[in-house]
This record gives sequence, structure tokens and C-alpha cells, in this order.
Amino acid sequence: MAGRKQFDVEAALDAAMIQFWSRGYAETSIDDLTRATGLNRSSLYSSFGDKNSLFVRCLQRYVARYGKRFDEALANADAPPLDAARSFFAVTMDRIADPDVPDGCLVVQSAMAIPVLTPKAVERVHEAVNIQLTRVRAALRRAGLPETAADELAVHITAVNHSLAVMSRAGANESQLHSIVNVTLDALATVLAA
Repeated sequence: MAGRKQFDVEAALDAAMIQFWSRGYAETSIDDLTRATGLNRSSLYSSFGDKNSLFVRCLQRYVARYGKRFDEALANADAPPLDAARSFFAVTMDRIADPDVPDGCLVVQSAMAIPVLTPKAVERVHEAVNIQLTRVRAALRRAGLPETAADELAVHITAVNHSLAVMSRAGANESQLHSIVNVTLDALATVLAA
């Protein structure tokens, strides 16, 4: 039927997301995207717009997919702050251990590529980072931490989470990454006990 998409849009977006995640925005060409999605240039452009528009959609898809997992992990409103942090890191460690996705994190990788991103993409990256920070801060506040402590610890926990993505991408093994999480949780326990 004319005018009707003859491909699975969701599968194409997932394939493009994995391509951007694997290679980064700057290193991903339109040819890479056509190979990854199985679409020709015309279909790619007519369905998703230019490379930047597709990237922004993929970034939003990534944030929604993993954001939902983080939200579920932090949903227990009466969890102690240490348990909230542990649950938060578990989502990251599960993603890192998943053999079906690239190492690292699309948001963190994109944040490091800000100099080559368009203003709209930069805006989306900043939003994604702020969403995660807000999510952690809110969980710590629900867990009973005072506002200042929740703000400071949320920044720290988010920064460690981002560093896990970088370390994963740089080849750190699972044991090393778990060690980073454990040291962070031990330090958090000490701060909370003080």
C-alpha cells in the first residue's frame, strides 16, 4: 500500500541507537545507519529526518528505556539511602553486563562528544544528565536525607555512575567495576553513619 511504512520503525530505531552507541555520533555515517537499519537513504531520511534528528530520537529512546529501569529501582520510597544507591548502581551494572548492548552509556558518550553535537542534541544530553541527577536526588530525599545532603550525594552518585560507563568503555572488567561500586557504597555508608 502506497505511503505505508514497510519496515519495523521500533527495530530501525533500536538498530540506529546501537550504532550511535557503538561508534559515537561523529563516527557514525549515514552509510553506517543504512547498513544498521537495513533502510536505504531515502527511507531513512523520509522516516527519521537527517542524522541529527535520528540521533536525538535515539538518545530520547535510550533515556526512556534505561530511565524506566532506574525509576523502578528507586521506586521504593521508604528504602534507606544506601539501598537506594545500591539499587541505582545495579541497573547500571546490569546494562554493562548485557552482551546485547555496547559498553558504556549513550548519554555519557554523547556528553563527551558535545563539541561536535548540534545545539538540539546538546540540549537533549544536558536534559538526560539532569534527569538522572534529579531522579537520584528525589530518591535520597524520599529516603529521609536532608536537602543539602541529598543534593551533594546525588551529584556524587551520578558522577560515579557516569564513571562506570567510561571505565566500562575503556575496558575495565566486571570485577573492577563492582569494586568501584562497593567502594562508593562503603564511603556512602560512612557518610550516612556520621
